[in-house]
Amino acid sequence: MTATSLAAADGGLPPAAAAHADPAAEPFATAPSRAARLLRSPSFMVGAVIVLFWVFCAVFGPLVVPHDPYGDDLLNTLAPPSAAHWFGTDQIGRDIFSRVIVGARPILSVAPLATLVATVAGTTLGLLTGYVGGWLDSLIGRLIEVLLALPLIVVALLVLVALGPSSSTVIGVIGIIFTPLIARTVRSAVLSERSLDYVSAAELRGEGALHIMFVEILPNVLPPILVETTVRLGYAIFTVASLSFLGFGIQPPSADWGLAISENYGMMTGGYWWTVSFAAAATASLVVGVNLVADGVQAVFE
Repeated sequence: MTATSLAAADGGLPPAAAAHADPAAEPFATAPSRAARLLRSPSFMVGAVIVLFWVFCAVFGPLVVPHDPYGDDLLNTLAPPSAAHWFGTDQIGRDIFSRVIVGARPILSVAPLATLVATVAGTTLGLLTGYVGGWLDSLIGRLIEVLLALPLIVVALLVLVALGPSSSTVIGVIGIIFTPLIARTVRSAVLSERSLDYVSAAELRGEGALHIMFVEILPNVLPPILVETTVRLGYAIFTVASLSFLGFGIQPPSADWGLAISENYGMMTGGYWWTVSFAAAATASLVVGVNLVADGVQAVFE
């Protein structure tokens, strides 16, 4: 029960008006209108189409590709794009079109999970520092500032060198380095909510801190969390591709796009542009698609 519902119980507001004015109910009450605005957003719709295309490839790619993406053909290496191989073949004769389609799966398995880890951890830290404050805010705030002062890609490389590259390690590392960024955003949103009447009413009722943070405040700070999550997803995709290119991300024989660029970029000097260009274009299109979705979400929720 929030401050407005308490007022309704005392006769200060009619129940219908109190429910309408309830801050905790507002995100859910406006959800249909926000969804309608998203569907009318050109940037969101274009981005959603791009992202859904690659999601389809990640899920069903192995079933629809014309060639075995992992099968080599040493008699047909570095063949240019043709009717038989739409995107050509790489230096060991693998069909590049099939590998680009299948390559959506590893990056769309790792990047969203890493973003989810960062969102959960960052939201929890942001709620704690924003609501509890005091020495806890100072301690966690200083740790966040230290992490943000370091080049994030360098931190990721150091951890991966120490622990060894694997999909689970990449998920954990990216999740950790993005956590401070999300925590800072959530903390700012919580600080603006902490002094509102519904929080004071919950405290007067004797509700515990966890209840107030996750039941009372969290629903009201979901919009900035959603915006931050979509933005971080784009960065996570780029980071996964970058780590794979450097040899510390997804490992062979995966068809991951960053790994494909790493394995074939030396061929560019010989004129074999197709060995790298299509994987690079796929990575760029997915990042652009996610960023367009993020722009649409930000325009609606902010």
